[in-house]
Amino acid sequence: MSTPFLVGLVGARGHTGRELIRLIAGHPELMLAYAVSREFAGRPVADIAPEDKDECVFEALGPEEAARRRADVVILAAPDGAAAPYVEAIEKNAPHRIIIDLSADFRFDDRWAYGLPELNRARLRGAARIANPGCYATAMQLALAPLVSRIDGAASVFGVSGYSGAGTKPSPRNDPARLKDNLLPYALTGHKHEREATRHLGATVRFTPHVHPAFSGLIVTAHVPLKDALDAGALKNLFENAYGDEPLVTLQDEAPELKDGTGRKGVVIGGFAVSEDGRGAVVVAAEDNLLKGAAVQAIQNVNLALGLDEFSGLKD
Repeated sequence: MSTPFLVGLVGARGHTGRELIRLIAGHPELMLAYAVSREFAGRPVADIAPEDKDECVFEALGPEEAARRRADVVILAAPDGAAAPYVEAIEKNAPHRIIIDLSADFRFDDRWAYGLPELNRARLRGAARIANPGCYATAMQLALAPLVSRIDGAASVFGVSGYSGAGTKPSPRNDPARLKDNLLPYALTGHKHEREATRHLGATVRFTPHVHPAFSGLIVTAHVPLKDALDAGALKNLFENAYGDEPLVTLQDEAPELKDGTGRKGVVIGGFAVSEDGRGAVVVAAEDNLLKGAAVQAIQNVNLALGLDEFSGLKD
């Protein structure tokens, strides 16, 4: 058996950290080297992630301490704004170490490879600095990318996700009592994933996110104005040509429901409707915000950075 690659995880106590621990534990070529959580410091990782077989204990490692620890890859699953000190310490102490950042901090930095493999795979192979896309931005871009050259103006996207997307810090967007029998719109303009999708697609996207009472799952409905008319068959063909060989993209005729994305390692895209004049297309995409929207995509990027099979540890 080959020696596994060591993975350091910063921000291990969050919802995405929990999924990452599970995926690392089930990966044939990865081992958890350390798990950073100030709140859970001293507790066995297995207390919240029983899949962990490496007998790790949560540690309150600061950036310099984490950078000095052995690891082939460091995954930063901390909130926006918290990654920079860890990146600076790693670049000073271990500049060749691979970093996968799940926050929004480096998604607009051209020095970092943008980690949406289905659209950017060539740049991710062997990359040392990878910015993992946002959950909504992943679904939006996969729903829109085959149409980018045909968009006339701005695509409009309506999104709904479970409350785990709001993280663990208490807020109205992750308060089950507030969300009960409710749908909460927020960030009505300028959402960070709107800016992210617009930047990386090279096409204008207008996006309105909402949160509902389920814990996880995410769905987006994209309305796309077209330069030239298409029929529904031609619309679906564009997606089959783009994603027909992608293991984590499932295409179907009917529009997926939100629950179709929950617990799924990939994304399901469907609907493929066109307006009567053929100049407006509607595409629906569903995924799990914690999986393809975060942890699964991070493992894809770890695999690509290390030169492994991209889907190692992700096959059912």
